[in-house]
Amino acid sequence: MGSFFDLIARRESCRNYLDKKVEQEKIEKCIEAARLAPSACNSQPWSFVAVCSDEVVPKVAKCLQEMGMNKFTDKCPAFIVIIEEKAELAARIGGKIMDQKYAPIDIGLATAQLCLQATEEGLGTCIIGWFNELKLKKLLDITPQKRIRLVIAIGYSADETLREKKRKEIGEIVSYK
Repeated sequence: MGSFFDLIARRESCRNYLDKKVEQEKIEKCIEAARLAPSACNSQPWSFVAVCSDEVVPKVAKCLQEMGMNKFTDKCPAFIVIIEEKAELAARIGGKIMDQKYAPIDIGLATAQLCLQATEEGLGTCIIGWFNELKLKKLLDITPQKRIRLVIAIGYSADETLREKKRKEIGEIVSYK
């Protein structure tokens, strides 16, 4: 097993998937990693829909492709839809007092842990924020009051080499006082 930095270096946005099903056990491990993410006031304002069936996967892909976006999802074998649930009262009150929205932060943490676990399982992921929310809600029978925040494309990458990560230099993003 490699170091945490090795895991981070291996995680990238995958847009090219093999025609291979993702095992349910691996999907469950990824969701378990998300479930264990830190959360303000332990609110855990999330739920997940794992989309793995041959009938529903292509329909979800079409909901992600409005205006010519995300065409690669046609080749994706599975998706995990992340829904924002109502935060616990303490987190909502604390958010008002501190002028913070904790639920999106919590969902970001859960998403990161989900994607890192997928990498550990030998899977590729792509975090997608561009989708037709109304069509997706109808397709997946999600109540109108809830918000779909992200969709994670998940599967085995068809690419054998990693792309070079292009990030700002550390000196550009940190200061010490």
